[in-house]
Amino acid sequence: MEHGFWQPVADIVTLLGAALVLGVVFERLKQSAILGYLLAGTLLGPGALGWVSGGDVVTATAELGVALLLFAIGLEFSLKRLVRIGPIGLGGGSAQVALTLGAAAGIAVLMGLTGKTAIAIGAMVALSSTACVLRVLSDRAEIDSMHGRNALGILLLQDIAVVPLVLIVGMLGGEGTGGELALQFVKKIALITVMVGSFYLISNYLLAPILKTSALLRNHELLVLLAVVLALGAALAAHELGISPALGAFLAGMMLAESPFAVQVRSDIGALRTLFVTLFFVSIGMLADVAWLSGHIPLVAGIVALLVIGKAVVITGVVVLFRYRIAHAVATGLCLAQVGEFSFVIIEVARGGGVIDDQVFRVMVSATLVSLFITPFIVALAPLAGRYAQQWLGRTDPLDETDKADHAHLKDHVVLVGFGPAGQRVADVLVRSKTPAVVIDLHPRNITLARGMGLTGQVGDGSSAEVLHHVDLPAARLVVVTLPDRRAVTNIVQRVQAIAPNVPIIARARYHVFVREIELSGAQIVIDEEQQIGRRMSLEVRRALARPPGAPPESVTGQEQALWRTSD
Repeated sequence: MEHGFWQPVADIVTLLGAALVLGVVFERLKQSAILGYLLAGTLLGPGALGWVSGGDVVTATAELGVALLLFAIGLEFSLKRLVRIGPIGLGGGSAQVALTLGAAAGIAVLMGLTGKTAIAIGAMVALSSTACVLRVLSDRAEIDSMHGRNALGILLLQDIAVVPLVLIVGMLGGEGTGGELALQFVKKIALITVMVGSFYLISNYLLAPILKTSALLRNHELLVLLAVVLALGAALAAHELGISPALGAFLAGMMLAESPFAVQVRSDIGALRTLFVTLFFVSIGMLADVAWLSGHIPLVAGIVALLVIGKAVVITGVVVLFRYRIAHAVATGLCLAQVGEFSFVIIEVARGGGVIDDQVFRVMVSATLVSLFITPFIVALAPLAGRYAQQWLGRTDPLDETDKADHAHLKDHVVLVGFGPAGQRVADVLVRSKTPAVVIDLHPRNITLARGMGLTGQVGDGSSAEVLHHVDLPAARLVVVTLPDRRAVTNIVQRVQAIAPNVPIIARARYHVFVREIELSGAQIVIDEEQQIGRRMSLEVRRALARPPGAPPESVTGQEQALWRTSD
C-alpha cells in the first residue's frame, strides 16, 4: 500500500526535477523552457530510458493542467480583446485555420486515411505554438515588428479556435451516419449553450457577491481555492455531460473574465497552473517512442518538411491577401510553421475517441515534437527569408497613384516614417508649423488618417529604396522614424543614409539598450524611450512630493509639459 501510494509521487518528482534541469538548460540557450519539459518526458518516458512509466496518476495530473490552462485562457478572453486583434487576426486567423485544416485533411485523404482521421489531423495541424513563437519573438525583440504583430494576431485567434476544434474532433469519435453525427453535434451545442447560460447566472448572481466579501479580499488563498473549484468543477460538469472537460474549464474562465477580479484570479493561480501545465508537457514528451522514431526517420522528416512548407505557404498567402508585403508575409508564415502545444489536446481527444490509430498517433506526436524543437531556429531565420523572398520575386511596394502629383514637387519637406501614436504627435507639430511632410506607413488606415490631417501619405515600407525615392528623399530636410521595432528602424536609417547621406535623421529607440546600435546605423538624434519615461516619472514624483500628504493629484499643466519635453 505504501509503495503503491509513493510510486506515483516519485514519478512526478522525477519528472518535475528533470523538467527543471532541462528547462534551465534551454533557457540558458535562449530557447523556450517548454522544449526542456518535452525533452524531459521523452528521455525519462517508456519510449527511451524508461525511468518513469507514466500511469493514471501522471495522466490525470496532466489533464488537470490542461483544464487550468484553458481556464486561464478563458479569463483573458473577451469580446473587446477579440475586436482588438484586428483584421489580420480575425479575418486572417480564421482563414488560416480553415485553409490549413482543409489542406491537411485533403492531403491525408490522398494518403489513404479515412475522412474522420483526416479532419482530426487537419485540426491538429491548424494550430501553431503560442508559447514557443511568442517567447522567441520576445527574446529577439521582434514582437513589435510587422511579422511579430501579424503572428500575435493569428495566434490569438488560434487560441480561441482550440475550443471548437476540440469539440469537432470529439464528435468524430461518435458512431453513426452523417445525419446522426450532425444530430449529436446539435445536441452538444445545446448542452454547451446550457452550460454557458448556467455559468453566466452563477457568475453574475452567485459569484459576484461572493467575490466582494471582505474575507476573499483580505485573503488571496481563498481566491485561489475559489478559482480551482470553479475550473475543476466546470471541467467535471462538462465531463458528466459528455463534453470535453477542457472546454468546460474554458467556458468557466470566459464567464469570469468580465469580473473585475479576473486579473487577480489569473495572477493567483499562476504558480499552480505552472505546476500542472509543466506536467502536461512532460507527459506529452513521454508519448514519444524513440525506438519507433529511430526506425522511421525518413517518414517523420518528410512529414515535418511537408508540414512546415505547406503551413508556411498557406499562411503567407493569407497574409498577402491582407495586402502585406511579401517579406512580412513570408516571415509571418515561417514563424507559425509548426504544430502547437494545444494540438496535443486534440491528439489525445482523437486517440481517446478512436479517430486515429496507434500508427497515426506515433507519426503525429513525433512530427509535432520535431516541429516544436526546430521552431526557434525557423523563427530566427524568418525575417531574412522574407527579405530574400521579396528580392527573388522582384516584388516592390505598390505606389499610390493618388499621391504622384503631390510628390512631384516636394522640397524641404519632412519624411515621417510610421504613423502610430508617436508619429501622430510629431504630425501635430508639423501641421501647426505648416511644414510640408510626407507620411510613410504600411497601413492604409494610417495613411487615410494622415491625409485627413492635411499631410501627404504614401502606403509602403520605409526601408524600400523605391518608396524613399518616390517621396523625393534627397530633397527632404529631415527624416523622422517613429517605428517601435528596432530592426525596422536600423534598416530604414541605413537605407536613408545610403540614398541621402546629408539628410539628418531622428529615430526612436524602444529600449535604452538599442540606442547605440541605432546611432551607429546613421541616426543623428535617437530618442531613448525609457529615458523619456524616466524623466516624466521623475517629474510626477517631484510634483507628488511637493503636495501636502493626502492632497489629490493634479493634472500636469501645459507649462509643465513643455518643461518636461525640453528638459535634459
